[in-house]
Amino acid sequence: MKNILKWIALALLIAGLVLALALLWYRSASQPQIKGRLKLAGPAAAIDIIRDAEGIPHIYAQSAADAYFALGFAHAQDRLWQMEMNRRIAAGRVAEILGSSALPTDRFLRTLGIRRNAEKILANLSPEARMALEAYSRGVNAYLANRKGPLPPEFIITGAPAPAAWSPADSIAWQTMMAWDLGANWSQEILRMRMAQRMSLEQITQFIAPYPGDAPVKTQDYTKFYRELGGVTQQLAAVAAIAPPSYVQGMGSNNWVVAGGKSETGKPLLANDPHLGLSAPALWYFAHLSAPGLNVIGATLPGIPGVALGRNDRIAWGFTNTAPDVQDLYIERINPSSASQYQTPTGWENFQIRLETIRVKGQPDVQMEVRETRHGPVISGALPILDKANVDARKYAVAFAWTALRSDDMTFQSAMMLNRARNWQEFLEAMKYFHSPQQNVVYADVDGNIGFIAPGRVPMRKSENDLKGLAPALGWESRYDWTGFIPFEKLPRQFNPASQQIATANEKIVGKDYPYFITSEWDLPYRAVRIAELLAAKPQHNVDSFAAMQKDDISLAARELLPILRQTKGRSARAQEFIARLGTWDAKMDAKQTDPLIFQAWLREISRRIFADELGDDLMQDFWAHRNFHRAMANVLKNVDGQAKWCHDVGKKGSAQSCIELLADALEAALADLDKRFGSMAKWRWGEAHMARSEHRPFGKVPALSWLFDIRLPSSGDSFTINVGRNNLRDEEEPFTSRHAASLRALYDLADPENSRFMHSTGQSGNVFSPLYRSFAERWGKVEYVPMRMKRETVEKNKLGTLTLSP
Repeated sequence: MKNILKWIALALLIAGLVLALALLWYRSASQPQIKGRLKLAGPAAAIDIIRDAEGIPHIYAQSAADAYFALGFAHAQDRLWQMEMNRRIAAGRVAEILGSSALPTDRFLRTLGIRRNAEKILANLSPEARMALEAYSRGVNAYLANRKGPLPPEFIITGAPAPAAWSPADSIAWQTMMAWDLGANWSQEILRMRMAQRMSLEQITQFIAPYPGDAPVKTQDYTKFYRELGGVTQQLAAVAAIAPPSYVQGMGSNNWVVAGGKSETGKPLLANDPHLGLSAPALWYFAHLSAPGLNVIGATLPGIPGVALGRNDRIAWGFTNTAPDVQDLYIERINPSSASQYQTPTGWENFQIRLETIRVKGQPDVQMEVRETRHGPVISGALPILDKANVDARKYAVAFAWTALRSDDMTFQSAMMLNRARNWQEFLEAMKYFHSPQQNVVYADVDGNIGFIAPGRVPMRKSENDLKGLAPALGWESRYDWTGFIPFEKLPRQFNPASQQIATANEKIVGKDYPYFITSEWDLPYRAVRIAELLAAKPQHNVDSFAAMQKDDISLAARELLPILRQTKGRSARAQEFIARLGTWDAKMDAKQTDPLIFQAWLREISRRIFADELGDDLMQDFWAHRNFHRAMANVLKNVDGQAKWCHDVGKKGSAQSCIELLADALEAALADLDKRFGSMAKWRWGEAHMARSEHRPFGKVPALSWLFDIRLPSSGDSFTINVGRNNLRDEEEPFTSRHAASLRALYDLADPENSRFMHSTGQSGNVFSPLYRSFAERWGKVEYVPMRMKRETVEKNKLGTLTLSP
């Protein structure tokens, strides 16, 4: 028996050693080649890819086509799994490798037809834009054809096949998915339709509060009609639940620029930090492309050629999301005599119908019929019809109109032109082709000019449209049809303003006299106000003061509520102690402090008690994600227009509960919840609860693997601080975890562009076994930067290696 146990122990030891050796081999073999020379079919001349000490590729080519080829090669070397997932998501082909759990979202994206539309867009692009896409695709495919090491670990773990050849349409499709991330009007329309099942229009208008200082947008009372469409409403709610996540409260961005008069250098300074979902690896990949007529550095998107956010040797630019209303839902009436037709203002028309086949790992293929109307794809058919929707489904379908689903979307072409722009006029010419998603773009150049424009296609709606794009409209009535887009010349813009500064943070960017409707659902202005305060705090700024601004974690949203919360009568000793501390708390959402955690937990319980009894549990979960739900809560607590009435629990009989009583109940509940989650109060720290989680796709959803592939670190801020960190209150398991933050930070010095800096949230590599997988994370958390340099002699001094690609 002892001998048997010894042999078993020896066998286990040998197996462990073999596994350890295999992992060591794999870790080394799976890293990309970054030194030496490779002969490849594709480039016209030799290309040098110099990776600096941070793993950032600096590409020196003899033509723009070769530069894009090398970028495709480098993207594939470092981010192959990410690229594969991105194109499968856009094409609705994830279930092929992940199985039935991915099928519902595949159904939705097949219904939208993003990949199909990308093919149409491609045919309309300029020869120069198609050249860039084709050269980039050749670079990706050259890597696939010549790689010698094993595939990234995700391919091995999932059993996914080696990637097929990359195509230009794959790039365009992912660009459209980026537009999806930054738009969510359709989900707001569904939210109103769902609320109409149980609330009046007045109640909906108060719960979905208008922008501060604006009156509610006047619409017809749609609640009665929507209540007759209960089945359609349920179907749409189910469809919204399977769609990829899009714009929510806390997503957005900051950018600001000052002219030379407000800069210590006498030349402009520009800052930008887009707030997007945190992922591992990061959404962004830094790169520098140098070729005749092209010298640009900044943040690229793996799968797409060119620099999305950055600078060249003459200009710099930065984006924030405008969040215009560019998506509308249309209720289409089906011909009772022929299910293949729907009603239009001029009579019955046939649906356009196509069949989609979705392959599902380990299961039979799924066939689905997709219908389209003159407005767009019928999204109510993205899922099999729910039982309760059967009657409605025979009468109505719901189509989806979106500016990004047009075959003449030239946004990619705009990016190519932007990378080469040398001055304000060339910048504006590039912006003419920027169609989706509309962005607030700030500009600066080495000549001392600053500017701003909000390019993008924004639908114009008729004056008789009495829904204003806020709720699903009747598809057979022409008054709800779009009449075109706001002319480019009429879009908001500034050039060298007298104030010598421009800043945007997703707030309202137009005054009352602006003649066109962009949206009524602007983000709340807390960050914009705070940026203005800090810009005014110094007569002149430098790169370091801009960095300090990007690190700022004062929450004006918290500061607004403090006078009300301080009136609470604590019922326990520790509640009273916390309320006393609120007297001196400055609303700083500091990772090292306890008070921000209690404050956030308290707000969660306050909002639940105010709204959940009217909304119900399911709606409450989605209401927490509504962009401006904080405004509705503030209006109740401040008793704007008598809204303190919502503090009363409709389920309780007797005298109405006051907001002061509700606050006391909520604080005790919050403290009890924190006890359960974190133990002794001595352990409570905002940063530990508010971990910035960069989630891997798909292993972030797999506990046995997420510990390895996800990246977590303590973080400051909240949804309304400049240094943003949005937590998802509806997440019962991790309601305080930061999932949306500054995915990228950049500072541009136009007096000395080589003094510019940037940082993204993880690292350059997408290989979890690479030292560059998480090499940026800790510094990103501290709001530090790496240099944004283009001069070859500087890059050569501190590099990891040079790889030459030769024909």
